[in-house]
Amino acid sequence: MEKVITTFLVGLGVGAVFGIARLPVPAPSALSGVMGIAGIYGGYRLVELVLQNPDKIQQLLPV
Repeated sequence: MEKVITTFLVGLGVGAVFGIARLPVPAPSALSGVMGIAGIYGGYRLVELVLQNPDKIQQLLPV
């Protein structure tokens, strides 16, 4: 939980710096940003699953 709070506080700080400098927000729109993060996480977990269970994955594939 400490990592989540630290990440949030750093994000607030970066956002504040961009606001003070009158720069555009360095992030995509809300939905595309969330979907991008979800895609990155999903891809990571998929590769992790395949690497940990190669035999089970091969059984699911048609011959």
